[in-house]
Amino acid sequence: MIAEKFDCIVIGGGPSGLMAAYSAAKHGAKVCLLEKGEKLGRKLIISGGGRCNVTNAKELEDLMKEIPGNSRFLHSSFAQFNNQDIIHFFQEMGVTLKEEDRGRMFPVTDKAITVVSSLITRIKNEGVTLRLKSPVDHVIYEDGLCKGVQLQTGEKIMAKAIIVATGGCSVPQTGSTGDGYLFAKAAGHSITELYPTEVPLLASDTFIKEKRLQGLSMRDVTLTLYNPKGKRLTTQEGDMIFTHFGISGPAALRLGHYVSVAHRKLGKVPLSLTIDIMPEKTVDTISQETWKLCEEQPKKSIKNALKGYVPERLLPLLLEMVELDEETTFSHLQKQKWQQFAQLIKAFPLTITGTLSLEEAFITGGGVHTKEIDPKTMQSKMTQGLYFSGEVMDVHAHTGGYNITIAFSSGYVAGSHAAVYALEH
Repeated sequence: MIAEKFDCIVIGGGPSGLMAAYSAAKHGAKVCLLEKGEKLGRKLIISGGGRCNVTNAKELEDLMKEIPGNSRFLHSSFAQFNNQDIIHFFQEMGVTLKEEDRGRMFPVTDKAITVVSSLITRIKNEGVTLRLKSPVDHVIYEDGLCKGVQLQTGEKIMAKAIIVATGGCSVPQTGSTGDGYLFAKAAGHSITELYPTEVPLLASDTFIKEKRLQGLSMRDVTLTLYNPKGKRLTTQEGDMIFTHFGISGPAALRLGHYVSVAHRKLGKVPLSLTIDIMPEKTVDTISQETWKLCEEQPKKSIKNALKGYVPERLLPLLLEMVELDEETTFSHLQKQKWQQFAQLIKAFPLTITGTLSLEEAFITGGGVHTKEIDPKTMQSKMTQGLYFSGEVMDVHAHTGGYNITIAFSSGYVAGSHAAVYALEH
């Protein structure tokens, strides 16, 4: 059987692979996109709660601050194709975007399928050959050069440039099962330690184990994480939700990186976390406002007088933690205890013991070592014609459209340079 020949093969049909295939074809290459699953863009479909947060509109300097995993490596990539280029790219295709809180960009349809469909249509229009249910067994290397790939069926497809866009190990149901690390290792690359990031947190507090707050969500809170010596590791703002195992939601997920890094350095030691339930108010303001509410309703129990001030399910626990009977009325209130109550609203404590597993994380930390990849082209420094893009590399960001921005940017850059390389050799 004669092997089919292309200029460029893209392995992986996620956000990075789709953009890489488009970019390579746009720059004149004959492209084949190989996806082992039955559908393209499976991670895009579930991103942003199924609405697809395609990028973030923040200024580039602010956007870089949201990338704790090797942001410096991405400077060259963003110089070639950044968040504004991504916005323009989709709007040019007729996908109207809207900006939501913290710069997050969504399609106005609020449906991820709008984004995926338009990407696939654009790729088809560029003449890309799409092969679904085509898992790659290995990449064919000879004398430090890429020659092609062999599928698990035994079929060989030849190309001068190979782009590995296989994702990490997180959300394996989307096809991200670590295949790309094997392809990279076979070319002589080293893989940095893999760990969960953008991941829900585990907590050991009694009220968590008793599920007293399970399902309670809170908006616009501030979470601060501390190491065992009391040094602040990070502060993140946003929404969160209590779960049966700890906490989740955007603000909590952003702490995942710092918990994983701390535990890799220090071992699985407990970390302290405080939740500022009312970041816009001071302790004194909260103390005065709540005191006044009780003073104005002296015959009511404090539990009823404060209804609506803090989440109803949280109030009994707050009062219990400062040893105040919820049936107490205003005439029996102690100023000192009331100050403690106000302080608790500003710094509600949690004991973080870890994160959910790598498979249960949204993003994989670690990956192909960035020192072994040319940041200007995404080409391997080990093997000519081998390129990487997206989560398979040791780069990651917080939730909020930043990881997809990395995927699209690095995919575009890898595709354009892979096309030039293939056409010149």
